[in-house]
Amino acid sequence: MTASAQVADPPSDVCSSSSTELRYLVVLDPGTPQPEAADEIAAACGALTAYYPQISVAVAGSADDRFTERMGTDRAFSAEGALAAKQGPRKDETAAVRGATTDPAEVDQKDLTGSQWDMAMIGADEARRINPGSKDVVVGVLDSGIDPNHPDLTAALDPAASAGCLSGKPDKTPAAWEPTTSPHGTHVAGTIAAADDGRGTTGVAPGVRVASVKVVDDQGYILPEYAVCGLMWATANKMRVTNNSYFVDPWLMTCDRDSEHVVFEAVRRAVDYATQNGVLTVAAATNEAADLADPSGRTAENPVAAEGRAERRTLDGSCKVLPAGLRSVVAVSAVGSNGLKASYSSYGLGVIDVTAPGGETKPKAYDPTGVKQEEDSCVLSTVPGGYDRLCGTSMATPHVAGVAALIASEHPEASPQKITKMLTEKAEPLPCPADYDLDGTGAQDAYCTGYKPYNGFYGHGLVDALAAVTGDNVAGQAPTDE
Repeated sequence: MTASAQVADPPSDVCSSSSTELRYLVVLDPGTPQPEAADEIAAACGALTAYYPQISVAVAGSADDRFTERMGTDRAFSAEGALAAKQGPRKDETAAVRGATTDPAEVDQKDLTGSQWDMAMIGADEARRINPGSKDVVVGVLDSGIDPNHPDLTAALDPAASAGCLSGKPDKTPAAWEPTTSPHGTHVAGTIAAADDGRGTTGVAPGVRVASVKVVDDQGYILPEYAVCGLMWATANKMRVTNNSYFVDPWLMTCDRDSEHVVFEAVRRAVDYATQNGVLTVAAATNEAADLADPSGRTAENPVAAEGRAERRTLDGSCKVLPAGLRSVVAVSAVGSNGLKASYSSYGLGVIDVTAPGGETKPKAYDPTGVKQEEDSCVLSTVPGGYDRLCGTSMATPHVAGVAALIASEHPEASPQKITKMLTEKAEPLPCPADYDLDGTGAQDAYCTGYKPYNGFYGHGLVDALAAVTGDNVAGQAPTDE
């Protein structure tokens, strides 16, 4: 599936090694064989380091500052170089050093499931008594790594299917896929499959397995070659579902044009290949409170500008959050414990497929529904060393991945498209709120379009674990034209 640097020697008389070596993502013509890919890259003064012939996407290294020019700006791009030029702060605010892995003796043994309001909201506490999920179903957690020593996760984690992707090429050594600085991936994994053992927390589908596919680096970034590697690894290892609680850097929204096309096309090919080969991609809508259905205006977030100066980008209809904005991906928004779209959650009619509990970061905000938020309004799950509460669409997404895993357990032959259809058909429809003024100022904080069965805040509605294993919606109500 991948290849080390090989084949043709670069033209030494024209190549320069005066620059810092950078890693590049290269999109080649469909059907390009590996030797030809290696030759093309060598001729442009680079070296092939990984190749995915199924989608004709390569990862290459080059110290020649004209590599992109020689390959073509519509064929090669270095996110590593773009971020180096940006020189901004780390991306992931949750990536504080907490210790890489757990000492099981230090983990609280108390039963914490009574504090998991999120599981009760989607009927997961009842669903797991009927069907906890099948060990034949593996969910790939494309994230910052899963703690292999956490007592709630040791039975679920599949080390043989785990890999690190921070070079763009899969690395099966435990050091490559275990967490280093961030609790994020361990938290996500616990929401999906933490053990139902009367201690700690319990996941949506405690009977399924999870694989740690590390695509988040120690700075909190997910470069496109990490994501491509992760999606291709999950497909090669026949995972039924992948959880993608991230957006691909170096932009929040990647446009299918100019040099951005390289990133857009590579990720699109990887997602399409995964879908065609039986893997359902579930992804977070992001925490920017953005309308993903209407990408417009200008943004000063372009990290490619010369000398690190921000260059304004104009967004248009080709710009999408990757991978959530791609066709065939289940995009997830977040709600608080009162069922209202979380203040931070992005949204968008035609983008969001379902919603799930992600918690509210502003629990004291004015709530037009009059329903009181839970005091501990973030989602409780596993982290290295124990348990913690985090909020975000990153936390909502694994609820959906867990329910998808339950459906895959009930229907072993179901395609990703069929699982998606069952997810959306069994979701509890939620209407647009009549008033979404979260701070009581009289101004709407976001505009929900659509009607109860399908709208921009909640898609087809709140994901329903109990309906996934019984066929009946928890709310017991049919969609109406509201």
